[in-house]
Amino acid sequence: MASVNRHVLPGFSLALGYTVFYLSVLVLIPILALFLKAASLSFDEFVAAVWTQRARAAYLLTFGAAFAAAFINLFLGLLLAWVLSRYSFFGKKFIDSLIDLPLALPTAVAGLVFASLYVQKGWLGQYLVPLGIYGAYSRFAIVLVLVFVGLPFVVRTVQPVLEDLDPECEEAAASLGATRWQTFLDVILPSITPALITGFALAFARGIGEYGSVVFVSGNMPYKTEIAPILIVARLEEFAYGEATAIAVVLLVISFAMLVVINLLERWTMRHER
Repeated sequence: MASVNRHVLPGFSLALGYTVFYLSVLVLIPILALFLKAASLSFDEFVAAVWTQRARAAYLLTFGAAFAAAFINLFLGLLLAWVLSRYSFFGKKFIDSLIDLPLALPTAVAGLVFASLYVQKGWLGQYLVPLGIYGAYSRFAIVLVLVFVGLPFVVRTVQPVLEDLDPECEEAAASLGATRWQTFLDVILPSITPALITGFALAFARGIGEYGSVVFVSGNMPYKTEIAPILIVARLEEFAYGEATAIAVVLLVISFAMLVVINLLERWTMRHER
């Protein structure tokens, strides 16, 4: 009986060719053009453009705010995914639909809404500002909108895994005398850890590249509330295209390196669970 290769679908070569072609057009060629434009600067000019005090402050705020928002979303997303996958209640489908709202809503609209709510005379700001909580034109405002835009990535990554968990494992743990907290830590959490890491990575990457909502709530003050994408736009408005692409290259390299580390951590977690 002739052996059949079940690992390769018919038309694999053609599908792979189209995939590589579109990947090159949409990703590889633009990235190559970015590096070539940055290479037009000499080494000293490149360093002078990407390592100013203003640029370092923008890098620190960009990655710090994205990490903080992704970390917050890790807990909020797990809580929402748990509620939506484990309980039935009135309005569940409506809440489930709201989770995806940040993906469909233009981020500029989200930024305008948050800025309107948290300014000193806004609906929420009039109560929070006297308490010293500034939800607009501050670093806290940046984290706030990044939590909003990144939350769906964690929920939609963890929710299917929770729904597919075998309830018999939890029942077995309970029959052996485990408390609910012990069951969660020893049975459920190890099973959803790779999904949590993936959701964190997606929310983190989303936060690094976010511009539309942040530009309305941050105030864009250099050294204080200016993120790296806003600094790039500022350089473009000054017609300093080489400096703008140099900053973009640094942002791209650091983002890619951090995502590689997160993916390696995810693989390491899955390998040790087996």
